[in-house]
Amino acid sequence: MKTREMNPDWIVTARTLNTALPYLQRYAGATVVIKFGGNAMGDQDAMASFARDIVLLQQVGVHPVVVHGGGPMINDMLKRLDIQSEFVRGKRVTDAATVEVVEMVLSGRVNKRIVQAINDEGGRAVGLSGKDANMIVCDPADPALGFVGDPVEVDPTLIRQLHSANTIPVVAPIGTGRSGETYNINGDTAAGAVAGALKADRLLLLTDVAGVKDGEGNVLTQLTAAEVRQLTDDGVIAGGMIPKTETALAAMAAGVRAVVILDGRAPNACLLELFTQHGAGTLIRG
Repeated sequence: MKTREMNPDWIVTARTLNTALPYLQRYAGATVVIKFGGNAMGDQDAMASFARDIVLLQQVGVHPVVVHGGGPMINDMLKRLDIQSEFVRGKRVTDAATVEVVEMVLSGRVNKRIVQAINDEGGRAVGLSGKDANMIVCDPADPALGFVGDPVEVDPTLIRQLHSANTIPVVAPIGTGRSGETYNINGDTAAGAVAGALKADRLLLLTDVAGVKDGEGNVLTQLTAAEVRQLTDDGVIAGGMIPKTETALAAMAAGVRAVVILDGRAPNACLLELFTQHGAGTLIRG
């Protein structure tokens, strides 16, 4: 006869699942767009953990969409190919040769690595770029930057069809121009545009910081759009956080219910944000 003592860890696990139930019910059927980038992309264990979270989201009824970046991988490939980069006001000039490398890296190496990681965890993922089915049409963001695009039209039909087929879309931030050009899109900008077109319930911007911080360095857990603007005017929101908060405001203006800026390096960051009372990072809503 076998006997078993109740392990305290089992009880904690069961309690966690029990307390998550209201949030699981809350997000059943919801569309959540996740911008995946930063250092987590380069770590095999972090990639597997992220993929497992995405599969779990789908398993409990969420409709996840992953939009990714890949700047460090682009830099590595340009260096290997001995293609020099020129920068204007801190932004890379993307000429015809560079945009070919960008598309190769983002739509190829990076996109398929994420797709494979999700599939390895039991999910069913398909890799896309904004060029597929003319999903993301762009105008030049700045003529001085070359083939860097701003999304002007986003057609979410293909993403919705994939969700109907129980498939997770993984989108590379590459768009098409009005005359068939290829454009590189900032990953946060692409994620915000896709989320807006889908009228997503949540846009999660995974980054390498814990969230938006106040003047003393404390993470602000919730902000309104008006507070974001005031903090920006006051210089509290500055540097690389400005484009992220601008993406958040633009996404909400397009119909996204709320945006969260959170640390993608934290284990299970997406699950903590969606399925716990305390959440993670900074929640921005109207």
